[in-house]
Amino acid sequence: MSIRAVKRIVEAKPTMEGAGVKLRRAFGFGETGEYDPFLLLDDFRNENPLDYLKGFPWHPHRGIETITYVLAGTVNHKDSLGNSGTLGDGDVQWMTAGSGILHQEMPRGNERGAMHGFQLWANLPSSLKMTDPRYQDIPGGEIPDVTDDDGTRVRIICGSFWGKQGPVEGIAADPRYLDIRVPPHKRKRIPVESSRHAFAYVFEGSGTFRDSSKPFGVLTEPVGSEDDTPLREMTGNRSLVLFDSGDEITVQAGDEGIRFLLVSGKPIKEPVAWYGPIVMNTQEELHQALTDLQNDTFIKKR
Repeated sequence: MSIRAVKRIVEAKPTMEGAGVKLRRAFGFGETGEYDPFLLLDDFRNENPLDYLKGFPWHPHRGIETITYVLAGTVNHKDSLGNSGTLGDGDVQWMTAGSGILHQEMPRGNERGAMHGFQLWANLPSSLKMTDPRYQDIPGGEIPDVTDDDGTRVRIICGSFWGKQGPVEGIAADPRYLDIRVPPHKRKRIPVESSRHAFAYVFEGSGTFRDSSKPFGVLTEPVGSEDDTPLREMTGNRSLVLFDSGDEITVQAGDEGIRFLLVSGKPIKEPVAWYGPIVMNTQEELHQALTDLQNDTFIKKR
């Protein structure tokens, strides 16, 4: 087994999306080849309702999948196909936008006004860019939640892990999406297929990710070259760790334990033409999508 070294370490940056939702972006809207097939990861976490209640009003998507994972509060959603519903604590929505959909997502806090969730965007290969839109709405109670002998707990949203299969099915990039909690001071080795790109996003506690010989921690975007920049020992809240090649990662939990998303997927390795929530392969396809929006032909009738 070969342990994946840390390739890049960043801190999620404050940004604003929708009608004025304050959130943190771990990556996205830039060069995302190292994350392929994933395009963006947002952490929308806030305890002030004024910072999220305006939500994400009607907007289009084409050529991608959006994965919404709610930890606290609720998200009300509607779309142009007549679908509607509410995501609550622990729920997941995996939306395949395909040929195109218009939808809105309106976050609502819990009884304390707190809201926390993640949205991950995954690319679609050219063969599926114009597939029919579909939803996989997964109640939290249907997500396998397994605990190892040392107390490590894993929620399996998508993919196979520890003999269990996540409920999300039929995804082109064959991704694995895990929510992992490692108890204080425990060290875990977690397998990741060598053919996949992989990253971890820490959102509770702290710890260290290591290669076979030396500890790695989290800085904000490194200053100078990545090879000669010293790294702090401990990873922290809102920190993303991009892994290099290998077939497993290791993590050592700190005094409070550590909780993180571990996401991996097979690279699509296709060109990307990107305009906001529309991601195609060529500028011509992107232009056609924008023309469809202007001509009210964005939603394809089946």
